[in-house]
Amino acid sequence: MRRCEHGFGGITSALLLSALLAVALGGCGTFSAMLKPDDADGGPTAGAQVVPTALPDPTPAPSADPVTVPAVTVATGVELGAAATMLAPAPRLEVLPLQARPDDEEASALAQRASDSDILEEDYDPWETFNEKMFTFNRNLDRFVLKPVARGYRVVMPEPWQVLISNGFSNINFVPRFVNSLLQRKWGGAGRELSRFLINSTAGIGGLFDPAHDYWGIEKSREDFGQTLGFYGSGSGPYLVLPFMEPLTVRDGIGKAVDGFMNPLNYFIPFFWDQLGMKVGDTVNDRALNYDLFQGFEESVIDFYSAVRHGYLQRRQQLIKE
Repeated sequence: MRRCEHGFGGITSALLLSALLAVALGGCGTFSAMLKPDDADGGPTAGAQVVPTALPDPTPAPSADPVTVPAVTVATGVELGAAATMLAPAPRLEVLPLQARPDDEEASALAQRASDSDILEEDYDPWETFNEKMFTFNRNLDRFVLKPVARGYRVVMPEPWQVLISNGFSNINFVPRFVNSLLQRKWGGAGRELSRFLINSTAGIGGLFDPAHDYWGIEKSREDFGQTLGFYGSGSGPYLVLPFMEPLTVRDGIGKAVDGFMNPLNYFIPFFWDQLGMKVGDTVNDRALNYDLFQGFEESVIDFYSAVRHGYLQRRQQLIKE
């Protein structure tokens, strides 16, 4: 009995000891599972050594070769080169043309309008029908009357004498040129006119000779009251051709009337017929000096009236601007 109890006790002790060992081993396995890494390949075995990772080399690694991208065209029209890289700078901006400022555009518009106004004024000829008839009349008068008279005048009056007569009329008529130079604030022209009158009236024997020009080079000015009106902004008005007169405009016609009041001959020779005779003599003498004027020009132009008209208007505009 004692042996059986002793054998039963030994068996019982062995079973208890086996159970405790199984529990211990299961606990160790559960604890090991908790410490197992999530890596699919599993961590190192229990006997493996953990080697620390080496620190990176402090020397910077060489930069990788640039990646070549194909050329593209952006919306601004700037094409990126085929060798552009991922680190290439942004494409340069498109340079737009310089835009004119508003004040420049306004000044250009005003200049253009002024130019257009001159052209329109030159083309403005409301009395063209009348002017063409008077132009034809004066042209025939010059061809069949004045020119033949000037031809005969040249026979009896040599050219040197014609020049003396022309100088005398010009010297007497210095007053309108002098006054209009002052009115236009052309002090140099006024000084030249006064100098010419004093020199030619004395050394030139009453103005028959022109030593002021021949020896001192003092030129005669060409100012008249028509230019004075234009200098102060007066419009030229329509072009006008009257019989027995040279072409003019309404402004120049008024100017001729004012200049006539300043002509000293009108006060020294008060009678109308005497003044008319002096005027006819001056006209014939001037035509003789310019006998070949328009010679061959009439045959070379198609519209002689328009050619004379445009030439006259352009010359008057140029005289006002001087």
